[in-house]
Amino acid sequence: MDNIVFLIFRRMRAPLLTLILTYSIAILGLVLIPGQDADGNVWHMDFFYAFYFVSFMASTIGFGEIPFAFTAGQRLWVSFSIFFTVVVWLYSIGTVLALLKDETFQRALTERRFTRQIKRMREDFYLICGYGQTGEALVKSLTERNQHAVVIDILEDRVNLLKLENLREYVPGLCGDARLPAHLLEAGLNHPLCHGVVALTNSNEANLKVAITSKLLHPEIEVICRADSHDIEANMASFGTDYIIDPFDTFALHLATAIQAPCLSLLQDWLSMGHSDLLKEPVYPPRQGLWIICGYGRFGKAIYDKLIREGLEVVVVEANPDTTGIPSTAFVMGRGTEAETLTEASIERAVGLVAGTDNDANNLSIIMTARELNSDLFVILRQNRKDNDPVIKAVGADMVMLPSEIIANQIRVLLGAPMQHQFVKLVLHQEDEWACELLSRISALVTSHAPEVWEVAFTEEDSHAVCAHVRRGEQLSLSQLMVDPRNRETKLPCIPLMMLRHNEWTLLPDPALSVQKDDHFLFCGSHYGKGRMEWTLQNENALSYILTGEARPEGWIWRRLIKKGAT
Repeated sequence: MDNIVFLIFRRMRAPLLTLILTYSIAILGLVLIPGQDADGNVWHMDFFYAFYFVSFMASTIGFGEIPFAFTAGQRLWVSFSIFFTVVVWLYSIGTVLALLKDETFQRALTERRFTRQIKRMREDFYLICGYGQTGEALVKSLTERNQHAVVIDILEDRVNLLKLENLREYVPGLCGDARLPAHLLEAGLNHPLCHGVVALTNSNEANLKVAITSKLLHPEIEVICRADSHDIEANMASFGTDYIIDPFDTFALHLATAIQAPCLSLLQDWLSMGHSDLLKEPVYPPRQGLWIICGYGRFGKAIYDKLIREGLEVVVVEANPDTTGIPSTAFVMGRGTEAETLTEASIERAVGLVAGTDNDANNLSIIMTARELNSDLFVILRQNRKDNDPVIKAVGADMVMLPSEIIANQIRVLLGAPMQHQFVKLVLHQEDEWACELLSRISALVTSHAPEVWEVAFTEEDSHAVCAHVRRGEQLSLSQLMVDPRNRETKLPCIPLMMLRHNEWTLLPDPALSVQKDDHFLFCGSHYGKGRMEWTLQNENALSYILTGEARPEGWIWRRLIKKGAT
């Protein structure tokens, strides 16, 4: 508000002073020039009448000569006054219009409105810094789960795009530099309902600055950052950043898991997808043979390290080794788009190809050229831009690495179901057969679409009916909560994936287990199963029907009717 007032007074100082001066001269002239009253006596206009007359004269309203007809001298003075006051008014109005169109003034008004919107927020929200491909995907997934977000981005076009998105919840957006603490504070960093800050800009240094500022100004807040540099990751971790996501290392780990345990890899994919997405088919990367990596940048190095650790033979193709460095194993200089380069890399005996440059056109060209030389390749494609989806799908790669999608999915899990993140970490220590069996159970529940994953906390706020039942000292098993509250003979299509009790994690808990207050469970299943379970958790009558088979009437009118019918 102070900035707006300052801008107004700075721009309007000269017009206001000129306007005051012209009014003063016009009023003073009318006061000094003698006039005549109705009887012909000499009369001098006082300051009130002079101010009143100049007010409607300068605005060209024209109420007439008051309080008596003017003399020739007064009319001559008024004639001159009309011209210079009207000119001054035009000058002042033009300055006002220019001020209203001024970008700085408009930005100040926008920031003022944005700040007031943030102060009026009454729901928990997350502060998203950066509305590029990753930010857009994350905000969409958050609003679909009825979670709230606030966006800040340095580009005005992206903020304007946010206003045009058909999102389920309203998302305030601010055009500003997230590296500046003032903009983070305007966006609600210190708001009591701000539950986390997510730094998703395309600059590692900007994300680092956001993380530092957030932890210093709001130490208790959860901070999630994107980073694709190990040095930046170490810096972020040194001052307590909660989660650091590197899309290249994440995908490389996923590839290594797919090589060692395809079912574990597929289980991670299914659980990280939205419930409206179609289930993915399993992929089986070759475990033996030659792999060719085209592009030895951040992504290529991450894949290279994982493949070498798996004991595979790897040849790297890189056009700028002076910039990226040279691997310790076989190396060919080139882009990989030429048949000669791929032939030199022994494409004819290769089993896998990684098109991992930072240019989508080059990656597509690499794949098409390589397939002409060897049609049996397992192909991994790095997609850099989301708007290239049609051509990326047309090429039919076995695995596609889109950084924005990887980051958005991982953050969506962290913010929507934190237990799921812990579950994925724990299942990596299980055998592949264990994951295959779980996949078959999940596929029987959800058929063609990805499962819904949700958490259940047995607290008064989230599970009132269950807590009331347990508080009375009555036993309640997990299997009883998995019964349809509309038909107690039918089981809900869901599976308990994990339990947290007394800080101990249990995978696939026994359905016969008795639940306790403050237990936390992670379920997966159909969207229908989630909705029915939420009804059971909160509605005592629904829980009573499941346990006793009696459907008690709800509401005073129904109880009276039942009582009257009984008599």
